[in-house]
Amino acid sequence: DQYLLFRPEMMLSWEKSTEDHWQAVLWRELVRGSEALDQGRKTGHRARLGKAFLEALKGASSETPETIGLPERVSVFGISALPRFHMQILAALSPFCQVNLFLMNPCKAYWGDIVSDWEMKRTIDRKHPQEITAEELHLEKGNSLLASMGTLGRDFFDLVNELECQEVPAFEDPGENTLLSAIQSDILNLRDADQGSKAKRPLAQDDTSIQIHSCHSPMREIEVLHDRLLEIFEESPGLLPKDVLVMAPDIEAYAPYIQAVFDLPADDCRRFPFTIADRSVRKESQIVDTFLSLLDLCGSRFGSAQVLALLESRAVQQKFGLSHADLDLVRRWVKETGIRWGIDGQGRSKLGLPAFSENTWKAGLERLLLGYAMPGFEEHMFEGVLPYDQIEGNEASVLGRFLSFADGLFTRVTSLDRPKTLSDWANALTDLLEGFFVADENTENQMHLIRRMLRDVGETQEMSGFDEKVDISVIKSYVRKHLQREGFGFGFIVGGVTFCAMRSIPFKIICLMGMNSDSYPRQSKPLGFDLMARDPKKGDRSRRCDDRYLFLEAILSARERLYVSYVGQSIQDNSPVPPSVQIEGGKIRDRIVTKHRLQAFSPEYFKGNKQLFSYSEVNRQAAGCLLECRQPPTPFLSQGLSDPDEEWRRVDLDQLSRFFNNPARFLLNRRLGIYLEERVSILEDREAFEIKGLEKYLLEQRLVEWEFSGRDLADYLPVARASGQLPHGAAGECVYDSLMHGVKRFVEMTEPFMQEKSLEPLEVDLKISGFTLTGRIDSLYPDRLIHHRYAKVKPKDRLRLWLHHLVLNSLRADDYPLKSMLVGLRPTGTEPGWTAWEFSPLEESRDILGNLLKIYWQGLIRPVHLFPRASWEYADALLQRNKSEQKALDRARSTWTGSDYHPGECEDAYFRLSFRDRDPLDSEFQEIATETFGPLLASQKDVEP
Repeated sequence: DQYLLFRPEMMLSWEKSTEDHWQAVLWRELVRGSEALDQGRKTGHRARLGKAFLEALKGASSETPETIGLPERVSVFGISALPRFHMQILAALSPFCQVNLFLMNPCKAYWGDIVSDWEMKRTIDRKHPQEITAEELHLEKGNSLLASMGTLGRDFFDLVNELECQEVPAFEDPGENTLLSAIQSDILNLRDADQGSKAKRPLAQDDTSIQIHSCHSPMREIEVLHDRLLEIFEESPGLLPKDVLVMAPDIEAYAPYIQAVFDLPADDCRRFPFTIADRSVRKESQIVDTFLSLLDLCGSRFGSAQVLALLESRAVQQKFGLSHADLDLVRRWVKETGIRWGIDGQGRSKLGLPAFSENTWKAGLERLLLGYAMPGFEEHMFEGVLPYDQIEGNEASVLGRFLSFADGLFTRVTSLDRPKTLSDWANALTDLLEGFFVADENTENQMHLIRRMLRDVGETQEMSGFDEKVDISVIKSYVRKHLQREGFGFGFIVGGVTFCAMRSIPFKIICLMGMNSDSYPRQSKPLGFDLMARDPKKGDRSRRCDDRYLFLEAILSARERLYVSYVGQSIQDNSPVPPSVQIEGGKIRDRIVTKHRLQAFSPEYFKGNKQLFSYSEVNRQAAGCLLECRQPPTPFLSQGLSDPDEEWRRVDLDQLSRFFNNPARFLLNRRLGIYLEERVSILEDREAFEIKGLEKYLLEQRLVEWEFSGRDLADYLPVARASGQLPHGAAGECVYDSLMHGVKRFVEMTEPFMQEKSLEPLEVDLKISGFTLTGRIDSLYPDRLIHHRYAKVKPKDRLRLWLHHLVLNSLRADDYPLKSMLVGLRPTGTEPGWTAWEFSPLEESRDILGNLLKIYWQGLIRPVHLFPRASWEYADALLQRNKSEQKALDRARSTWTGSDYHPGECEDAYFRLSFRDRDPLDSEFQEIATETFGPLLASQKDVEP
């Protein structure tokens, strides 16, 4: 395309010649192929059409414009430059009609022979290696800015001068009252401020006509811009938001920050109207974005995240009666039923993969349906399907709506895989549009744009007579290009501050953002086979030259102020980051650059500094907090909560275990209703090739239970497969065999302690120290209570068994044991093995349990200094290993703070909130640790394998 525009003669010569250059051969083949498709008609490419047009005008020299169909007048405006190809067309038109070129010439003097410093040096180095000066070569720089940034305009105006146009100058000297106007005047009159008396031009202290701001991030650029615009509006009452133009090389990258900072509540006095132009249609319209995402599903893997992303569209949610809360539930279902990708096995086979059904949408949806139809049958296979038995109450209606969405999606999208005629495509895509979106006042315009485009597709078949079937890839390409070209025209000069991409438009206030060294001017690396790059000619376009000239035009277009910002300080370490070469260097630049702080609430913005200020009341309050004299950190609960109601004295045994697992979490969850866990579920789009982490742990625990129940572990393999937990095929069998081997070894080593028949669970109803303990204790045998864990034993496992052991000894029920045992995996070593502890009968169990219940009651009022891991380390070191208090505390602190490889207990969100900015490993910590774990350590005894 560039060859046709900038080298049309070369392309035409290739058609006539027999040149054997590969590009010429390829071009001739393309032309011949195109003519064959057009049944021998000459292909109307740009170079051939241009030549034919010029020849037709030459042959019509005696004709009038009306007889040959030409307009009376042709006007060209709003462009920075035109290629020679277009200028020749305009010149050929001029004898027949009036041709007007409205151009912004930066300089009223002739400037076609000025050169930049770089061009001057290159000329001297290439042509005159011996010592010679620029003056001797008659090389003139003229104005430095014009010479360095005006290459594109210089070549274009040289081309205009070649056409001998009748010039009507309309230059106006802006004067030299401000720095901005002085620079514009120098460019207009081809003066250079670096030479002669102009070098000493004074810069007024209150001159803010040009501002440069160095920030830490794009977000800070927008925050600073908002405050500066508020200042400008305050200083200039007659200035309106519509007088401000804000440009950036990549406006899409800044759009989210613009929305976040400028889209203030309607009652905020800092709010003023703004619009964002030049955004892609997918960014402007959620309907278009979702519609294109539906088309992208054709031929895709139907990944779980990709499919559920469609439900994030408000319009799709409205169509199927779903909400954001429902979407969270659906995500959990998809994750827990093991859905990863693929509609079904047949869909996977179309991609050239084995037709296995595990982890497909069909397998997961069947689990959901069967679980709803057969509640209570989890782990009981039915026709090869494992029911998902976690759907409760009103969730059934959500399931129905979700299944309606999934069925409609898979049916409609898979039907698009088959080639169709254009009219059939129009009907199919219209059905897709109507099937997933509801037209209302917010979506009607967006849907109308798509309907109109689809109607054009159908009419194309009628008008052209082309009734062949075309593939979905052709339609997708057409739809994307058409919608991108159409757009909505949102946001350009409609009455507020206009944000847009770089362009040349005169405004009173022009702001340029993102003037970073790696962003502007943009780099363009020509292809190695680009013949234009090998032999450049005047007028050839370069992205870098285009950007430099746009920056020059922005300087000239600013009527009152020019505002420039860039990311000039590292957000990580505050080190300087160089700006774009357009604003780099110079003493004047250093004087007008304002370096901003990392945060908008820095106290520096509220000290009356003329350079650093903010209009944000919220940030002022935050800065005020930072400026206040620092006091000791305020506890999360400085006075504690009121005593709980008496009903809290009735405690379930499992509830008490949960308390000692994490007292801070229990307090925040149960008494304050505060939940800090991350609830965002990350969906996997790929099937598992191994099983690890929590999934491995849960499967291992289930296998241990299965084996202890006397069932064959081989019978659980189909269940594990149907749940989607295992890798597919032989890999899954290998993983399962490995897990099964380890589980069997553990059970074999543990079973000698459980040879006798287990007892019936013991129902608990124990009154002690003003509390009533309820619940049940199972895993009971005639001689002992046994807890086992197929993993390394943790302090919370010890505490859980200890509580059951204390209750068992306090009840002293007939025919029930008073001893307990805890069995777990050996913590170190590669060989499978177990480790166990036995707890002897206790006479003082009621006293110990009463003390633990006192800690529980304190923990319902305020955060108690009990942390299972750190407290265990302290008590174990002090009481079991006979370490000093300081060494025991050091061990506890190491567990609390952790390391780079092992997160500390302090990383727990509940502990972090409850003990923020304080060291909780104090005397209370030591006292509670010994009171909680001391009796446990005294009672436990290692059991030899």
